[in-house]
Amino acid sequence: MSGMTISEKILAAHCGKDRVYPGDLIYARLDLILANDITAPIAIKEFQKIGARDVFDRQRIAFIPDHFTPQKDIKAAEQCKLLRDFSRHYNLGLYFEVGRMGIEHALLPEQGLVVPGDLVIGADSHTCTYGALGAFATGVGSTDVAAAMATGECWFKVPESMKFIFYGGLKKWVGGKDLILHVIGDIGVDGALYRAMEFEGETIRSLPMHGRLTMCNMAIEAGGKTGIIVPDEITEEYVRPRAKRPYKFYTSDPDASYVETREYDASKIEPLVACPHLPSNIKPARELTHITINQVVIGSCTNGRLEDLREAAMVIKGRKVHPDVRMIVIPATQQIYKEAMKEGLLEIFIEAEAVVSTPTCGPCLGGHMGILAKGERALATTNRNFVGRMGHPESEVYLSNPAVAAASAVLGRIGLPEELGLR
Repeated sequence: MSGMTISEKILAAHCGKDRVYPGDLIYARLDLILANDITAPIAIKEFQKIGARDVFDRQRIAFIPDHFTPQKDIKAAEQCKLLRDFSRHYNLGLYFEVGRMGIEHALLPEQGLVVPGDLVIGADSHTCTYGALGAFATGVGSTDVAAAMATGECWFKVPESMKFIFYGGLKKWVGGKDLILHVIGDIGVDGALYRAMEFEGETIRSLPMHGRLTMCNMAIEAGGKTGIIVPDEITEEYVRPRAKRPYKFYTSDPDASYVETREYDASKIEPLVACPHLPSNIKPARELTHITINQVVIGSCTNGRLEDLREAAMVIKGRKVHPDVRMIVIPATQQIYKEAMKEGLLEIFIEAEAVVSTPTCGPCLGGHMGILAKGERALATTNRNFVGRMGHPESEVYLSNPAVAAASAVLGRIGLPEELGLR
């Protein structure tokens, strides 16, 4: 009998079985349920429809208004009020109001509310981010969240697992964003459909947590059910000072079964850009230096962490944003905002004539704080570049890492830090 993957072990532990197999339908106990200001209102209405009298646990339901907040219009204000009223009514312990919040997938790991070994569902497709901590986390529909808020459980089909092995050191200005873009470019936007994408190898073992979070965040862009990394010393160092609950490190057995294994020489990967209108439409940044841009966005649940801001600041320090470009910097949480302020990063951006925003998903989904007009082009550190994603259906979004985005803001076109004399 073959061994189990980390994903199978976590799912088995949460449904009370010794083992599970890909394709099994299981009903499993949840450690955390998440919804935001777009998805929670639907879940709340469904919760009320099914006649539930109470939530299963006041400390395990996180409501985070982050998409259209601070509230951009009347409709957004009404949506957010639903979250606020429901949270007050049921006395939810994990409701995060404006001023105390952040982008959900940056906030929950930062606050130690998701820990290794957890089983997490969220009414947001990028819930798969938490796999970077060694949790099994996946996005679901709002009706699943409604039922889970009442019962504390959810049904799953155990996914097949794919393994992605990276070896070799990283080139300068290459990080987790480039590794995951390389994978998506290789297998396509449905190459891991309903599969657990497990990342491993020497490159991953030396990759800092912010890079791992970026990789797992974008597993969904390849169709993945989740992205996941077996926890190690880097995980322990990140989790220990933060964890609000006990945690458990699961590993994959050496003889675990994978539907497919792919190996990559990370030393050959260079800074990449996803061109419109798919995250799989990958080209090296150096081949796109003829593409002029109107807007640069640095932020989102993919690349709005402190390390991302540091990287962008390193590139743009002492320089100015190109006169034809708007640059919007969005720290992913209030804590990141505060630390970036203390380190002088925000001053660097403002001196460069960029604008710094309160934490919000904002422009990533065409919400607010940077909507594109017809014919405009943006380079963003976000995760999606579908048609109309950041505004007008005839606008274009390119995706990159923070260093390339910052260099491009200065150049007025897609470019590399090296072009600014940075080595």
